[in-house]
Amino acid sequence: MEKIIFDTDPGIDDAMAILFAQASADIDLVAITTGFGNANIDTATRNALYLKKRFNLSADVARGAKEPLVIPVDEPADFVHGDNGLGNVEIDESNLPSEVSLAAHDYIIEKVKASPGEITLVAVGRMTNLALALRKCPEIVKLVKRVVIMGGAFGYHGNTGNVTPFAEANIIGDPHAADEVLTADWPVTVVGLDVTKKVIMSNDYLANLAECSPKYGPFIYDITRFYANFHQQTDQVDGIYVHDSSAIMQVIAPQLFATVSGPIRVITEGPAIGHTMQKTVAKRFPIDEWADYPAQSVCSEVDVEAYLAKYKDILSQAAFD
Repeated sequence: MEKIIFDTDPGIDDAMAILFAQASADIDLVAITTGFGNANIDTATRNALYLKKRFNLSADVARGAKEPLVIPVDEPADFVHGDNGLGNVEIDESNLPSEVSLAAHDYIIEKVKASPGEITLVAVGRMTNLALALRKCPEIVKLVKRVVIMGGAFGYHGNTGNVTPFAEANIIGDPHAADEVLTADWPVTVVGLDVTKKVIMSNDYLANLAECSPKYGPFIYDITRFYANFHQQTDQVDGIYVHDSSAIMQVIAPQLFATVSGPIRVITEGPAIGHTMQKTVAKRFPIDEWADYPAQSVCSEVDVEAYLAKYKDILSQAAFD
């Protein structure tokens, strides 16, 4: 069983990924660390605590950074996720559990030190918390089992960005943090738009999920109505792209993904800010800002049919407590 700390900004697809992780017998969801992005830090943390209460999660919830390392914080993506971050479904805020006293980056450091080689960090939002942990305790690079990131776009299948022509939302939200995390000497797998936009859950699929997964399906269907409307208006997609759950799927079933190896850099200024670039050739160039960094893995392909079947199977098998 894989112990994960899930760094997230819930977020509709973030909530789906949390429930997917909770439903999987292959994952021990140790904690949810929160960040800004899809919602501000207060709303994102509230949503994590709401999910913890509603679905009886044992995971700790630790509040994280409220703004990027260098650039100004952007407005929350309420046009994608709704004003409350969860598709504007009704949220009962009474009797929410408490968050832990440690800040997210300190929590990550403490847990990783306590279980060396056992914790996988799965980050599906801005990578600010991970970067802060690295800055405060660089030795965690040797203590973390691995890091799985949902973010970026590397040009496979025509995917280069979704906020600008060359930047994905999680990366451009804090490009300096992303560059620090992706160039650190720990094993990283990046699950970007290259594969997440290939995985589409149709509205019929989501409706069927509501029937076959009574524990999680109806809630997922309800929160994705707002999200599906956004996808229909922007990309004429019948349903939703499956971004954040793809990071969890990569942990559970890495065989469903093909990867490309090479060092990664993030552009941190100018018109291409937030652009993720991977060097895939061994040659060292006269000027080479990639060569001295570790090779990381970028997902380039995904078995969509097997993915959708596995997702539904895992959620369908989840029984009420």
